[in-house]
Amino acid sequence: MELFAIPQIAFKALRASKIRSALTALGVIIGVASVIAMIALSSGARASIDEQIQSQGTNLLYVSAGSYGRGGVRYGAGSTSTLTLADARAILEQVPQIARLSPAVRGREQVIAGNQNWSTSLEGGNQDYLAIRNWRLSAGVNFSVNQVKVADKVCLLGDTVARNLFPDLDPLGQVIRIRNLPFRVLGVLYPKGQGSWGQDQDDLIVLPYTTVQKKLLGITYIHQIIAAAVRAEAVEPAAVEITRLLRQRHKIRNPDDDDFSVRTVEELAQVRLQLAQTMTGLLMSVASVSLLVGGIGIMNIMLVSVTERTREIGLRRAVGARARDILLQFLTEAVTLSVLGGLAGIALGIAVSIGLTRILSWPTSVALDSILIAFGYAAAVGIFFGYYPAHKAAYLNPIQALRYE
Repeated sequence: MELFAIPQIAFKALRASKIRSALTALGVIIGVASVIAMIALSSGARASIDEQIQSQGTNLLYVSAGSYGRGGVRYGAGSTSTLTLADARAILEQVPQIARLSPAVRGREQVIAGNQNWSTSLEGGNQDYLAIRNWRLSAGVNFSVNQVKVADKVCLLGDTVARNLFPDLDPLGQVIRIRNLPFRVLGVLYPKGQGSWGQDQDDLIVLPYTTVQKKLLGITYIHQIIAAAVRAEAVEPAAVEITRLLRQRHKIRNPDDDDFSVRTVEELAQVRLQLAQTMTGLLMSVASVSLLVGGIGIMNIMLVSVTERTREIGLRRAVGARARDILLQFLTEAVTLSVLGGLAGIALGIAVSIGLTRILSWPTSVALDSILIAFGYAAAVGIFFGYYPAHKAAYLNPIQALRYE
């Protein structure tokens, strides 16, 4: 047999059983598509997190109440009421690396405007809150220092809230009701879109933290302190200094008894990235199992094909075909099945990634290296699982093969 004739014979054999060949390649198609989609999701999540870090700035710190242990029980961030306005003032006055700072309180309420209503998140901060978070206004103005001081009933609407409460009106100057209290709309936030986990970052209302404290939640403590360092290099020294200061103020000697936590934007992003990578790893495991099942399917069908074509193999050997020729023929059939399945899987994986972005708005990014990895994996599956049937076919006894019924 001439070398160039082997692929022709392999394709002819596969075309003779089109449905069986397609079903055999289906496992590889699903596996390759899953690998590409999962890598695209992981890459998209990483790019989205990097984009959020850049949009928020790398000089942010979050000081949250909670994260302490007592009697062997660990409490999470936000689970206690240990942060006060005095703590916030002390950080601003005694930590030179901090440029600006805002107390933060949060809640969730049903908001009413005319005959429209919407359940949304409330975020309370001071006049620097927007600047610290790097949030912009698309219309209107921010609340003032005096409005924060007197707990004025004013607010800034996220884009989603504005569109749902005022579909046909300009929100500026309108009045909304929260817990039957009237709040005047000063401005509308610029749209930010979905976060790295698919949450709507525009579904919120920003108010003076004093208003949220006194008139909505009825509390005197704060949930969080959000601070901006003078520059990115000062973030870590600022975190160390804040930790030292709060331990001193809260009379904490053992670090295990901390009733607060200090996190930077990069730390939070790293935690999110690790979670995303863990989920991607789990999904990749499932995709790998699909490829494994597809490879086993290829081996099974090729063994059946060897059995069905035993007389053909014996005839080829009788007219001069070498064992190597038979080995290459059946191995080529297995690799062709796997490669064709890989190509179809690549197309399906790219389509799924695009669909996830367009339909579910999940960030995805299909990279060339993921396509090459998936294609190489598919080819390797064909070679690995096709070798045994090919080897078995190559070394059949020609006399027994010709007598096979």
